[in-house]
Amino acid sequence: MLTDSHTHLYLPEFKDDLEAVITNAMESKVSRFLLPNIDQTTLPGLIATCHKYKDICFPMIGLHPCSVESNYNEQLEKLYTHIDNEPFIAIGEIGIDLYWEKKFISQQKEAFIRQIKLAQKYNLPIVIHCRNAFNEIYDIIKQKEFENIKGVFHCFTGDYTQAKKIIDQGFLLGIGGIVTFKNSNLGDVISKIDLEHIVLETDAPYLAPAPLRGKRNESKYISIIAEKISEIKNTTITKISESTNHNINTMFFNKKS
Repeated sequence: MLTDSHTHLYLPEFKDDLEAVITNAMESKVSRFLLPNIDQTTLPGLIATCHKYKDICFPMIGLHPCSVESNYNEQLEKLYTHIDNEPFIAIGEIGIDLYWEKKFISQQKEAFIRQIKLAQKYNLPIVIHCRNAFNEIYDIIKQKEFENIKGVFHCFTGDYTQAKKIIDQGFLLGIGGIVTFKNSNLGDVISKIDLEHIVLETDAPYLAPAPLRGKRNESKYISIIAEKISEIKNTTITKISESTNHNINTMFFNKKS
């Protein structure tokens, strides 16, 4: 069985057929779904989804960098009033995005740091959104005060040097549909790193893998990603499943297998 470590099942794209989406994913051997948050507006739907599917859907809480505005302190205060009320498995997704939004760069950095400190307080991993901001994020997480922080670099698309830096900091690489794209160099990176540093994710409803690129992504397509990685690593889907589930259990559930 596989785990989708990053899927937004609570978004409007799934409002008409969520039950079928989850059923189809489970029939495709996807047994768990880890749900990252976006902002205060999405948290109620996320929590409701995790309550309805409490044995297979697991919630995170965080303020996405693209939702950070000048009033980010107020945004964080409102969002994190919920942190003691649910069994959140991580702080995420958080980070810095300099592709969609550059107006609030300083606020993004400050919100990221505040949420890392919150993760430290609650002894939770973090799930990082990084777009056009690797150096900015790395400069923060490598600071001495954050040396105990671990987590996942969601939707990793960087080069081997960046992957090595992330791994050396104790983070996992979230690998999604981009690895199946013809113009992606991600396969070359994955060929050089061990499976103990990888988790699988769809980022549904976004970033559907080839040959479904441009369509609504679903968690069932994690099998396509697993198949591609098994080809790159010249190993079996079973091995991919065992390794990535072990990584997820250790990172998010404090289990060894």
